[in-house]
Amino acid sequence: MQDIELGKTEKSRDSFTLPFALLRSSVVVAFAVLAVGFWLLQVVQYDKYRQLAENNHRRTVGLSAPRGVVVDRDGRVLVQNRNSLNISLVRDQVQDLDKTLSLLAEVSGVSSTSLWSAVEQHRRDPAYRPVVLIRDASLDQVAAVTAHAIELPELLVQQLPTRYYPAAEVAAHLFGYVGEVSDVQLSTSEFQGVRGGTVVGKSGLESGYNELLMGNDGTRQVVVDSVGREIDVLGELPPREGRQLQLTLDYDLQEAAEDAFALAGFDGAAVVLDPRSGELLALVSLPAYDPNAFAMGIDTENWSALNQDSRRPLNNRALQGRYSPGSIFKIAMAVAALEEGIVTPEFRVSCGGGATFYGRFYQCHATHGSVDMREALEKSCNTYFYTLGQKMEIDQIHRWATALGLGEMSGIDLPHEVQGLVPSTAWKREQRGEPWYPGETISVAIGQGPVSVTPISLAVMMATLTNGGTRITPHLLKAVNEGDGWMPVRRPVPRAEVELDPLTLGAVTDGLWYVVNRAGTGGRGRVEGRDVIGKTGTAQVISLEGRVAAGNAGRDDLRDHGWFVFAAPAGAPEIAGVVFGEHNEHGYLSAPIAKHIVETYFAKQAGRPRPVLPLPSSPVASELQAVQSLEALP
Repeated sequence: MQDIELGKTEKSRDSFTLPFALLRSSVVVAFAVLAVGFWLLQVVQYDKYRQLAENNHRRTVGLSAPRGVVVDRDGRVLVQNRNSLNISLVRDQVQDLDKTLSLLAEVSGVSSTSLWSAVEQHRRDPAYRPVVLIRDASLDQVAAVTAHAIELPELLVQQLPTRYYPAAEVAAHLFGYVGEVSDVQLSTSEFQGVRGGTVVGKSGLESGYNELLMGNDGTRQVVVDSVGREIDVLGELPPREGRQLQLTLDYDLQEAAEDAFALAGFDGAAVVLDPRSGELLALVSLPAYDPNAFAMGIDTENWSALNQDSRRPLNNRALQGRYSPGSIFKIAMAVAALEEGIVTPEFRVSCGGGATFYGRFYQCHATHGSVDMREALEKSCNTYFYTLGQKMEIDQIHRWATALGLGEMSGIDLPHEVQGLVPSTAWKREQRGEPWYPGETISVAIGQGPVSVTPISLAVMMATLTNGGTRITPHLLKAVNEGDGWMPVRRPVPRAEVELDPLTLGAVTDGLWYVVNRAGTGGRGRVEGRDVIGKTGTAQVISLEGRVAAGNAGRDDLRDHGWFVFAAPAGAPEIAGVVFGEHNEHGYLSAPIAKHIVETYFAKQAGRPRPVLPLPSSPVASELQAVQSLEALP
């Protein structure tokens, strides 16, 4: 009986001990979990939570550095900055992002889609870094956000420097535009250390000299209250503005060229150089765009409109347009024939309106009779240069044309230049697996066939020819100011030195002087007392047979292009360049633009007022209108 009672007691003790042991183990485990949690929070993630705690009352505000100001050769401000107001989101203070963006969309008038897109774009950025939701906000939008500060404490209104181009579309392709750094750019060594959302150069000068133009961002430590209002400044590291750049660009010449294009009424390009140094005096590409539209981030609608515009306003024709040079190529042909000893300047050809070569008749645009080289250049006689083409090897032509700069990169300090083409036997063998046939040289001799050039390469050719054989490197940067005064930039070395016989230079210069100052096709480029030399050229976009096959011989996009290359004064040139008229039909219609540029240059050199363009009833406009009227006749 006693044993039974003892067994019951032990059994009762066991039933009490087991739950107690489980409870004790649970407590131990709980304290162990808490200890690990405290260790993670207080040791492993100390920095993170310390930052979050400090941000409850202290905020780090980024201060964007202004980009460097850009001036022309005379010190005129061309690109500067203006202050704008941005509405930004401090993500580590957001409680309900959807609610925040919905309310902001309601009070600001900006779509929720745009706001969400801005947030998504910077999803990978640190949470404490503000994300710009509305760039260049209006005063009404800022007032609306300020009025809802209690409901929107995570929003921040920042004053930021924004790129500003006072002349809008003038020289737009030269300056380029800016925008937020892309993921592709961030992945390159050039943008190492640049944070997401930073505004960088995207094209033109802004891109080519982005490293100099970018400043160093600063920061400001502020104390904020419960609704995010700043109540004190703890410290500030001011931003450092980018370097100031002085360009070789002459804004007076740039504006004169663009005004003359506007009067003439066609698109195109122009490049003006100092042939002695390679300094770029003007660079025009039309149609253009307003780079101010990109300064705060261009919207999808405007970006699509620019890309879908059939006139291609984003295309820099001066550096990226490749076109047949037409009769301008006769300059290179003359140089090659003389330097190779194929002919002398006195070599004569009888032009009866064309001639037969390799069993095919090639037409000239007129009947010129007997002409020597100087007269052939003056009258742009195709028959003369067909004959030179028959006498020469394509590789001889290639050698001298590329020496002058055609089919070569100019080396200009602007991005995205493309290379033209002067064909050779090696080129055709590599590209087409075929030999070069002599009959193909006939078309090349007048700048047709596979020959293609860029406007800037023709400007380099004229500079090389007129300065005696130095193939200069076009450049835009003249001096840099880092805060302690202007420091001149060393001029880039020439691309090549071309040995040209003085007899060659004399004969070709004479012929180009005849073009402008006697009975040649470039008379509309004449400037009294300035000895302008030049050459017109008309380049087919499509053959007459091709126009008929296209079904509309009168289509504007099938009209020929017109060229005019020039330099002045002959023998001691100070200015040289090219004017390209897109679909303007005739090279002589490009000459008046060059004339206005040359007149502006010499007026400025003499300290006289800039010449004023004539009214639309002027000879320049009248000639264009007359040509268009004749084409409209049945």
